[in-house]
Amino acid sequence: MCDFIRGEETPLNHARLLAVSAALLISACAAVPPNLPAITDAPAALSSEGRIIWHDLLTTTPAESRRFYGELFGWKFERPAQPVGFGNDDSYMLIRHEGKLIGGMLDANLLNQDENVSQWISVMSVSDINAAVERVIASGGEVLTEPTDVGSRGWIAVVTSPDRAIIALLQTRLGDPGEADPQVNGWLWNELWTDDVDGASAFYTALAGFRTEDVPIGGAYPTYRLLRSGDTPRAAILPHPFEGELPVWVNYLWVADPAAITARVPKLGGTVLVDARPRAVGGNAALIAGPSGAGIALQTWPVKQEAQR
Repeated sequence: MCDFIRGEETPLNHARLLAVSAALLISACAAVPPNLPAITDAPAALSSEGRIIWHDLLTTTPAESRRFYGELFGWKFERPAQPVGFGNDDSYMLIRHEGKLIGGMLDANLLNQDENVSQWISVMSVSDINAAVERVIASGGEVLTEPTDVGSRGWIAVVTSPDRAIIALLQTRLGDPGEADPQVNGWLWNELWTDDVDGASAFYTALAGFRTEDVPIGGAYPTYRLLRSGDTPRAAILPHPFEGELPVWVNYLWVADPAAITARVPKLGGTVLVDARPRAVGGNAALIAGPSGAGIALQTWPVKQEAQR
């Protein structure tokens, strides 16, 4: 959770989000759908509806991005065991942290877009991809990429909510990763920044069966809206802290010291978008971009408090 101040110069270029359009993910950039590897080595559940279970990085600078995230967070990059079906051997790579699969990286140059489309894409679990897409349409959203079979990974679709925030939906073929406590330098949390909190809440509640809870936090935002599956927090929605920007899903990494990390970012070819600062909910947060411009958030989180995931 962040407490960035509304009205600052935005660090997020949402023209990138719209430029990707229906070619947003790998499923849309090959004549024959690729065979993407599964997102976990040890599936534990057929589906965990509504949970963000994966993150894909689209980057126009894959080599520089590997070095950046590897040196900054200790991530490891590896080629899938089987060819994915397009591009060269490094066109799509898996990302591991402490031995665990946490994401993928696509060479965005394969998308042949005129603009830089580098960004992190959140992937949400659904139990039935076709039914989920029907709910998207019924709730006023838009389907950018129809449900597509991508081999071992399962079936994927790229959609937007009525406010145009983009998210990918995935019905895994082999099963979702099990629930696990977050790790330092691994994924911690996901937020939707939008100027229509109520509308977005209604959309995602219809899509994934969430219940909402408003948590008073003070500061720039009187309340913080959680999306829960039962008693488990899955994500949050808050008013967009940057004026004039379209809604966007923001991905957070759990870090021990955001300021120490931001001090290293420029030397590794990245950019500090928002310096580390206190949050109304406690701890500190920062916003950075990798060498290609893809933004990602950093935050601390007290070990003794509930780890949002």
